Amino acid sequence: MIQELLMAVAGAAAATAVYAGAAARVVKQYERGVVFRFGRLRDEVRPPGFTMILPIAERLHKVNMQIVTMPVPAQEGITRDNVTVRVDAVVYFKVVDAADALVAVEDYRFAVSQMSQTSLRSIIGKSDLDDLLSNREKLNQGLELMLDSPAMGWGVAIDRVEIKDVSLPETMKRSMARQAEADRERRARVINADAELQASKKLAEAAGVMSAQPAALQLRLLQTVMAVSAEKNSTLVLPIPVELLRFLERAAPMPAGAEAVTAPAPAGTEAVTAGPPTAGAEPVAAEPVPPEPVPPPLGEAYLKGLGDAAEAVEDLTGASVEPSPKTDDTPA
Repeated sequence: MIQELLMAVAGAAAATAVYAGAAARVVKQYERGVVFRFGRLRDEVRPPGFTMILPIAERLHKVNMQIVTMPVPAQEGITRDNVTVRVDAVVYFKVVDAADALVAVEDYRFAVSQMSQTSLRSIIGKSDLDDLLSNREKLNQGLELMLDSPAMGWGVAIDRVEIKDVSLPETMKRSMARQAEADRERRARVINADAELQASKKLAEAAGVMSAQPAALQLRLLQTVMAVSAEKNSTLVLPIPVELLRFLERAAPMPAGAEAVTAPAPAGTEAVTAGPPTAGAEPVAAEPVPPEPVPPPLGEAYLKGLGDAAEAVEDLTGASVEPSPKTDDTPA
């Protein structure tokens, strides 16, 4: 009797152990357990930890509640300003209702992926190229709203959506590069012109100061000569203003003993004076005669040089041997 009782107790213990092993389940911290009893959803969702189910009547499905990072494949589309682009993005979402994620949709990951691709193509067609390149935050918010509306019915919440990259055609890249280069050149010219304007104002102020103090111009000239000579150049260029040369020319005194030399009148010419007008003749208006230019006075050194040149010519040619002309007193 005792032996049979011990065997019965051992069998019951073995059956209990087998049942406990089949009914015991462990739900992790980031998971939730959804129980189906004979195919029907149980209202309660099993929290993390140890739990028990009926081995034959119930089935436990674990749903991950972590944030899922899902890359969206690159989608090619045409923007509103007729530019072909290729855009890829990434979606961050998580399950907020484990029961709806299993019952409302067959595969919530695949559904979110397909909906993301469709929404991305739609947002490309509604946006301009400049918005895709510079106003991505607004596009991300719009794309998040487009995904979040249907996803809430699946027990899924969209955490955020980010556009990763926008691929442009090579022709469009070259055009944008030329545009950026032209804009930078325009800004460089504006800055250069502004610098020239400021420099001209400062130079005008400096010229006003130098005009009030003539010695300042001479000091500035000496500073320029010092700066040039500091470079150990073999040639030193000293600028002399033209006004200084003209001042020296006007201030030069005339040599002593210099007289004005006028050219003699040609032989055989006489001064013609106008006689009285004849009777009946109409008076003729005398035309103004422009004054003859007066040659500049010749200096003493110049006259002496002319004399020396004449004596040298006479010494070289000798005395004239031509016969003198006959006169009445000379015998034939």
